Amino acid sequence: ALGLFTGIGLSEAKARETLRNGALSALLRRAVLQARGTLGPALDKATGTLLYNTAARLKDPKHLGFLVGYITRREILTDLQLSAALEYVRNHPMEPLDVADFERACGVGVCITPEQIEEAVEAVISKHRAELLAERYHFNMGLLMGEARNQLRWADGKTIKNEVDLQVLHLLGPKTEADLEKKPKVAKARLALAEKQKVAVVENGDVGTETQSLLEQLRGEALKFHKPGENYKTEGYVVTPNTMALLKQHLAITGGQVRTRFPPEPNGILHIGHAKAINFNFGYAKANGGVCFLRYDDTNPEKEEEKYFTAIREMVEWLGYQPYAVTHASDYFDQLYTWALELIRRGQAYVCHQKVEEIKGHNPPPSPWRDRPVEESLLLFEDMRKGKFGEGEATLRMKLVMEDGKMDPVAYRVKFTPHHRTGDKWCIYPTYDYTHCLCDSIEHITHSLCTKEFQARRSSYFWLCNALDVYCPVQWEYGRLNLLYTVVSKRKIIRLVETGAVRDWDDPRLFTLTALRRRGFPPEAINNFCARVGVTVAQATMEPHLLDACAREVLNEQAPRAMAVLEPLKVTITNFPAPKALEVLVPNFPADESRGFHKVPFHQTIYIEETDFREEADKSYKRLAPGQPVGLRHTGYVITVQNVIKDVSGRVMELEVTCTKSDVAEKPKAFIHWVSVPLSCEVRLYERLFLHKNPEDPSEVPGGFLSDLNPDSLRVVHNALVDSSVHSARPFDKFQFERLGYFSVDPDSEEGKMVFNRTVTLKEDPGKA
Repeated sequence: ALGLFTGIGLSEAKARETLRNGALSALLRRAVLQARGTLGPALDKATGTLLYNTAARLKDPKHLGFLVGYITRREILTDLQLSAALEYVRNHPMEPLDVADFERACGVGVCITPEQIEEAVEAVISKHRAELLAERYHFNMGLLMGEARNQLRWADGKTIKNEVDLQVLHLLGPKTEADLEKKPKVAKARLALAEKQKVAVVENGDVGTETQSLLEQLRGEALKFHKPGENYKTEGYVVTPNTMALLKQHLAITGGQVRTRFPPEPNGILHIGHAKAINFNFGYAKANGGVCFLRYDDTNPEKEEEKYFTAIREMVEWLGYQPYAVTHASDYFDQLYTWALELIRRGQAYVCHQKVEEIKGHNPPPSPWRDRPVEESLLLFEDMRKGKFGEGEATLRMKLVMEDGKMDPVAYRVKFTPHHRTGDKWCIYPTYDYTHCLCDSIEHITHSLCTKEFQARRSSYFWLCNALDVYCPVQWEYGRLNLLYTVVSKRKIIRLVETGAVRDWDDPRLFTLTALRRRGFPPEAINNFCARVGVTVAQATMEPHLLDACAREVLNEQAPRAMAVLEPLKVTITNFPAPKALEVLVPNFPADESRGFHKVPFHQTIYIEETDFREEADKSYKRLAPGQPVGLRHTGYVITVQNVIKDVSGRVMELEVTCTKSDVAEKPKAFIHWVSVPLSCEVRLYERLFLHKNPEDPSEVPGGFLSDLNPDSLRVVHNALVDSSVHSARPFDKFQFERLGYFSVDPDSEEGKMVFNRTVTLKEDPGKA
């Protein structure tokens, strides 16, 4: 084989590399042997290159002999023709090919004369004559080549280039010293995000505008997706004699519209990984003028609860997406059952009595009931539906082997559990392997996007649609999004709730979407985070501080400023300049005062943070101390300590100070925040729930994730003070407490006692990076 491949012009290294690829070397061997049968043992290098490129780039091996025949008959002579031929057979997967149409598409028999090339180049140069004379050899000669090639598609590229060079030389003469100088580069202006070109999109029927950053989110692999109706162009897609007719019907129903779906199981709360799936499915549809379904995969009634259905839809809408339709797998139970009967009739499914334990793992024993008569399976499946078998006594299995070696996956199992939507109508329920692809087919999904762990189900996906002769969408897998210092599995979150480590699914220390909302993360921050992670095949494991950074960016623009004191120290201004409280105007957003102000009372008695005062200050300490005044933010006053009042234990309880107008006082080293006539509130300060990056990794945490809990993950400040400007705030309203961080109103807030969750600090703590 090595000699065979070097005999067509491959280097020995390239030939050895080819041999390591079993599929490629087998195809190339077939191609070379066929060519030698026509042309003899000595093949020229040009022919060898065409044969190698055919074997390497051909998606469907059944067309290999057809293409090699054109190469050996010297009817395909150039790589340009070969590329056109490969594209043609990819776009026409059904046999037989229309030979005349194929030859037209590949330029077979087309002869371009030197005179035609000369005339085409002459016309192009005449068109650009003025620019050529002005720019001379700095003109983009590739433009001339491209336009000439467009006129003479099958002409030899080297011949066109020689003709362009000759005619340009005739027009301009030899290059001068000025022609040899490098053209100065023009600096490209960087456009601000807000100035990016707007593009029109249609989101589920509503026309709107969106910046091109949406497409940036879908960079990478997603840009290689097939167009609606061109499913067969996807590598690995299975084409049957009915495929093209089914795709034609599909296009008639959808009008060529992109259709995606987000298919969560309603047995838990969505987490940060689901946010990526939501953004990808809804975002891809939105970016391409398509629609996205929210489809609940409600095939396991034992674990499904209404609260999960409600929370899932709330989170999808909270992230900014409106489903085109809300559907359920249970909507299609009747159709799925009818198809199961048809699958049995076609000899592609059978009723099996192996126990669950027997068919677990990768090498279970084959079922002794695999070849039972069709009529028998039909009767037994009907008995399953009527409840004549107990749970685990019978299943319906499909006759196929999946990518991971799993044989005959289960399609239906017996469960005597009422369904929240269908009640007691069914005691058999379909599995994911059976349901998912058929629901996608019913809804005419164009792109079935799922995470990488479902790649092993792709074969069953294609097999089942084709076994029933129904429209087959394309499944495409992408890497899931994981975060360090957390767990997201439903089972483990339930354990955290049961053990009291967290309060519920929406505890702000978790990374469920309800928890992130409760903590105060804006949906835009989560979407931006997903966009930055991107959509790739590789799994992404991210640090939580990257999500925090996205939150800061959004909250800096969205969260109005307020002042709060977590550990209050009473301060009395002995020379307060007015008999009653003054009103101080505080900008909601100091960087943009056009966004308004709020009023804050400024009274003789104020409260500052305990940490903003020291009895003895070192050189690095800039805040309040005896002999070291500070400014009070937004007041225009500087205060100076006159007296320190302590309790019997020596703890500082109160300060007496004097104030001076800042325009006459010496400029202080620092300005501190304060509150006056404040509201009492509770503040909850959150840290990471787990101590190690990978709490589920036995090598990192041998005692299991429950042994890795951070005892300081929540600190509750019961008697914090906040300025009265926030008195009308509602749950989930967000503020920046000056110098402290970003905070959100918790739903636990009551009349007269507000509760705030700290979302993130103002800056990342380098000790926690």
